[in-house]
Amino acid sequence: MKKQLNQKQTDALLTTLKERFEKNMPRHKGIVWTAVEMKLKAQPEKLWSIQEMEASGGEPDLVLFNQTKTDWMYIDCSAESPAGRRSLCYDRQALDERKEAKPKSSAVDIAEAMGVELLDEAQYRLLQQTGQYDAKTSSWIKTPAAIRKNGGAIFCDYRYGHIFVYHNGASSYYAARGFRALILI
Repeated sequence: MKKQLNQKQTDALLTTLKERFEKNMPRHKGIVWTAVEMKLKAQPEKLWSIQEMEASGGEPDLVLFNQTKTDWMYIDCSAESPAGRRSLCYDRQALDERKEAKPKSSAVDIAEAMGVELLDEAQYRLLQQTGQYDAKTSSWIKTPAAIRKNGGAIFCDYRYGHIFVYHNGASSYYAARGFRALILI
């Protein structure tokens, strides 16, 4: 499958991203849209991935996590975990081990197909500094190998003015749990 947008799709996505960029300047202080647009146009495969984030309800936006402005990332900034990426177990192993009532896929498999990554705990906490996310949903995050080896996976949400990190069996899935993605540009 060709992972590239046609010109009409590219133009439409860039218009959406520019509008979101201008509406949410605190997420990327000191960056101008023309620099972002130039980087995006030079990386059509990443633009395709960002379109996948957009199409599944992620509302991706440029988010900077450091003062030197070197970590340019597009991250799902939808208020709740993206609607098109919920009801998923954690990874392929968990999906394969599930005997009954299997979900349609796993968070890790879908992220890989989209060309994106799940946020880790530190990135999730930093994202929460740019807004309030997952007040009604939760999001799978990258799970350390030691936890995953023992059958678990971790997820986060935001309740009562606090970020919570929880554990669950990796094969579990819930209608209100999805995953947030990121891609470096």
